[in-house]
Amino acid sequence: MNPEYAAYCQADRDFYDAPHRSPGGAAAAEDSLYAAARTPAPDGWETSRRGDWLSYTPLGLTLPQQGWKIHVSAGLDNAESILRRVLDHCLARRIPLKFVPAPTLLLLRNAKYADRAGSGKFITVYPHSEEMFPELCADLVALLEGEHGPYILSDLRCGDGPVHVRYGAFASRFCTGPDGRLVPAIADPTGALVPDPRGPSLNIPDWVTPPEILRPHLEARRSVGLSDMPYEIQGALHFSNGGGVYRARDTRTGEDVVLKEARPHAGLAADGADAVARLERERTALEQLAGLDCVPRVLGTFEVGEHHFLVLEHIPGTTLNTVFARRFPLSSSAPDAARLAEHAEWARHMYAEVERAVHAVHERGIVISDLHMSNVMVSPDESRIVLLDFEAAFPAAEDRRQVVANPAFVAPRDRRGADIDRYALACLRLALLLPLTTLLYIDRAAATRLARDIARVFPVTEEELRPAVTEILRDIPDGTRDPDGTADGTRDPDATDSADGADRTDGRRPPATAAPRAAADPGQDPPEPSRWPLSRDSMARAIAASLTPERDDRCFPGDIAQFASPAGGQSFGHGAAGVLYALHATGAPPCPEAVEWLLTKVKEPASGTPTGFYDGLAGIAWTLNLLGHTDRAAELAQLVARQPLDGLTSDLHGGHAGIALALDDLAASADGAEATALRRAADRCTALAARALVSGPPSSRTGLLHGATGLALLFVRRYETTGDPAFLDLAATGLQRDLARCRTGAEGALLVVENKRTMPYLGAGSAGLAMVLDDYLAHREDAALASAREAIQPGLRSAFYIQPGLFRGVAGLILQLARTPFGDPGERRRVIDRHTELLGRQATPYAGELAFPGEQLMRRSMDLATGTAGCLLALGGVRRPDRAALPFLSPRESPQTRPQPGAVHQ
Repeated sequence: MNPEYAAYCQADRDFYDAPHRSPGGAAAAEDSLYAAARTPAPDGWETSRRGDWLSYTPLGLTLPQQGWKIHVSAGLDNAESILRRVLDHCLARRIPLKFVPAPTLLLLRNAKYADRAGSGKFITVYPHSEEMFPELCADLVALLEGEHGPYILSDLRCGDGPVHVRYGAFASRFCTGPDGRLVPAIADPTGALVPDPRGPSLNIPDWVTPPEILRPHLEARRSVGLSDMPYEIQGALHFSNGGGVYRARDTRTGEDVVLKEARPHAGLAADGADAVARLERERTALEQLAGLDCVPRVLGTFEVGEHHFLVLEHIPGTTLNTVFARRFPLSSSAPDAARLAEHAEWARHMYAEVERAVHAVHERGIVISDLHMSNVMVSPDESRIVLLDFEAAFPAAEDRRQVVANPAFVAPRDRRGADIDRYALACLRLALLLPLTTLLYIDRAAATRLARDIARVFPVTEEELRPAVTEILRDIPDGTRDPDGTADGTRDPDATDSADGADRTDGRRPPATAAPRAAADPGQDPPEPSRWPLSRDSMARAIAASLTPERDDRCFPGDIAQFASPAGGQSFGHGAAGVLYALHATGAPPCPEAVEWLLTKVKEPASGTPTGFYDGLAGIAWTLNLLGHTDRAAELAQLVARQPLDGLTSDLHGGHAGIALALDDLAASADGAEATALRRAADRCTALAARALVSGPPSSRTGLLHGATGLALLFVRRYETTGDPAFLDLAATGLQRDLARCRTGAEGALLVVENKRTMPYLGAGSAGLAMVLDDYLAHREDAALASAREAIQPGLRSAFYIQPGLFRGVAGLILQLARTPFGDPGERRRVIDRHTELLGRQATPYAGELAFPGEQLMRRSMDLATGTAGCLLALGGVRRPDRAALPFLSPRESPQTRPQPGAVHQ
């Protein structure tokens, strides 16, 4: 689970949306904001809102581009007072600042799984100059003496209060980071832009000398350590914004222990309890459960530098989640009946053991309230299970609601007390066989379909699973859906460590341009993905029903990446351009409102808009040209060509490879000087990509979108247009570089390694490699590369993948299998059919129509990269192979269909 997504689940029950749009957020009713945020700015000041922040800036002031800035943290209880005093101090001195304007946003910023680097930052104050900084810092320390707030991990704390400082960027400047992505930048003494580190630790640039006022605070920071405690830390098991969990050894006894850390005022749960309060809850619960063999023993407590620690018995073994992943039979391409039966029996056994442990805990009067597979430890011989993580536990008599939960096991709002654990047990019964219970977070009625699908795959009857389904669907009459296609009563489950959700903030409605049938009967299931063109039209209606042309930031809801860039909602990967392309390529009904929205947005691109293909202007221009808006496309293409492109990454997603392909394609639609300018820019980007591949530092990323495979695609296409074999040499280099980062997994499959995981997917995995290998091998024989292409295939044919999306899910594998000429056509067809059936299991209807969840499965998505538009394109690639494909990866049925080298232009 990527915890970052939890904060984007609060504003809307159907789709990911910006936290500031959540109830009580910056875009909410005025009476939910801090009083200071409701106060008009005085004369000579201007205010602006951007995301989670409300800024106050004195007119006519020019700040330095970087320097020492001051951050102030606060608790939920003292934030209003701190904000009022800091704002008054800065207004009187014409000092610019920004702050989080609402209690709900402050809770999200300090929640358990909030970004550790940004957590605690409530107010940011920008000194006019380096000379002003020491006095301003001292003033704020004195002004807020005695106040509390979470420690800001990226900063230096000044004194014992909530004032912190760090050296970093004031202005928005960017450079390429070590992993090839654009990151915030500061200038070094030579003027060169270098990354501005924003991780969860203090990082002062080597060339910066801290002012004298900071010396005692730096010394105080260095004096705090773990050397005095009687434990030797041997490694970190887990980190969250509330603290870490560490494996350690008791130096007095030699006993292995686990240390759980809690940071005061940080790691907030939905009820506002900080990590220290939750650690105390865990200690109290475990002491009440002492003597049970299914919980760890409490061995002690201590404090270091205000951080609280709980010492627990170390439980040898592996988490149930990991045990499950290692043995899950559907991870292979063709699990036989014996393996399926064995797994079904194992699931029964594991469930019975967990159920026994939960009942034992309940008999002691304790509710666990955060039961899921990663919180269950299984002994090496699987004879014992131990329940972990009781920080959300409470006495059953208190009948509380859930405040911390895993999305795959989160209870509906109506569940309290022991019913929370009973719901989690019901989810566990299904998840041990088909790990898709996160879908219940969106659509609880999907439990019936999950049980039906399990019974189709495993030797388990629906009757055996009925108690679990009944528990999940309790209080939903007959498992009905509401008009939005979501199970009644489940549209607002508590999200992980967050405030309650509420009604969505934007009014979506099926526009007049939707397909002829306005919407499916709410009581009728949408068509299965395999029922083309019914499924195509249903997906198009779902996409149309999600349309929000009244919003500035996005037209269609998609991934949280929409909110990371000024063009996120317009882009090809996550925005309107990609959705419109998928509709066009598959022959689905068009969406003129969305086209008009996109044309309006790109009349004057916002500052900071990327130029890349999947993330910015190049992809938008290419799409508009395809849709017939050639004039606007030409304007954008010329704008891209005029940019200083040298400092970009070299990749397909946002860098030189994608821009070169787009501009070269767009040049074919232009005339005279315009065509020449576009081709020159495309040639420049191609040269920069070649230089990066041959002599630049190797990117840490792999695959089609961000790795050398995307560069290889560019060079294959350039070979086809020029006939220059040097481009094929470069393509081979790129492919070989990414293949060197693969390793052999189950069934001998060659898979891309991403951190500690192996990835078969299209965007950053081996499926993307296979696509470009197909195109390269159509032009040049290469035994080693042909062998690699063959070795990739088993990883693309497993019986189960957790997500449906195009770039990190099964949809991308469908597109690859539909396109490749490699292998037996009949076998490919069987795998495509099985993958399509899996898409049906992952579907989450919207407006009664066929739609799909996005990344992490916690909300639906309509975008190309992660959501319904990507699934539409993949299914279209099977049914319309002549049109439905990724840009620059047009359908290839046989090597003879490839363009002949030099056929386009010399």
